[in-house]
Amino acid sequence: MTSTNLKIRIDAAAGAAAPYEQLRAQIADRARSGKLPTGFKLPTVRGLAQELGLAANTVAKAYRALEADGVVETRGRNGTFVAASGEGESREAAVAAQAYAERVHRLGLTQAEAMTAAADALRARYGQ
Repeated sequence: MTSTNLKIRIDAAAGAAAPYEQLRAQIADRARSGKLPTGFKLPTVRGLAQELGLAANTVAKAYRALEADGVVETRGRNGTFVAASGEGESREAAVAAQAYAERVHRLGLTQAEAMTAAADALRARYGQ
């Protein structure tokens, strides 16, 4: 079984880790490696369960474990998102970048326009 968007593969063979643990480990690995960027919205519990052929409780258990580990954060009805990782300044920068991305999206800027605005602001700040 695979999830197209997340590229999750659940091995149902005997002796394989429990499905929730496979799901938890694969999402955690992708988040920590950057393959799932900060702010990436994960599918709903029901949606991912259906896609992978798992029980909703299995996916919910994996999401709860990921949240307890600080890998994801649930924002109420808005969904579950990959959380900012790292320590200190890098985590704070990731949170600020996510807020910027959300703001420019609401303003209707394209990705190129948002990148140009950010680059201009950095150049002005660092005098380059």
